[in-house]
Amino acid sequence: MTTTEAAGLPVGEQDEQHGADHGMHGYHKQKDEHLKRLRRIEGQIRGLQRMVDEDVYCIDILTQVSASTKALQSFALQLLEEHLRHCVADAAVKGGDEIDAKVEEATKAIARMMRT
Repeated sequence: MTTTEAAGLPVGEQDEQHGADHGMHGYHKQKDEHLKRLRRIEGQIRGLQRMVDEDVYCIDILTQVSASTKALQSFALQLLEEHLRHCVADAAVKGGDEIDAKVEEATKAIARMMRT
């Protein structure tokens, strides 16, 4: 699910909301590492499905849910850091209204992360 989908906006409106001309994303240099990490998390989720299918003890499943949740939170935090270092810093250099928009966008992302 994309951030736009999570925010309840159709995927097609993503470019309108964030601008189609924002170049490389902050995570670009670590893309392969991120994909590897997400595949590992995906494996954890599939493991949860197997555990439920095999009627594993509730507490054991909850332990794995906690581990999967922490892995996603850690991934999100790293992505946020890269966003701040790249996208927000780039907007600060450009100045104008763009920096305010990027800071507001990052603040909303942090607020969403804190709700989970």
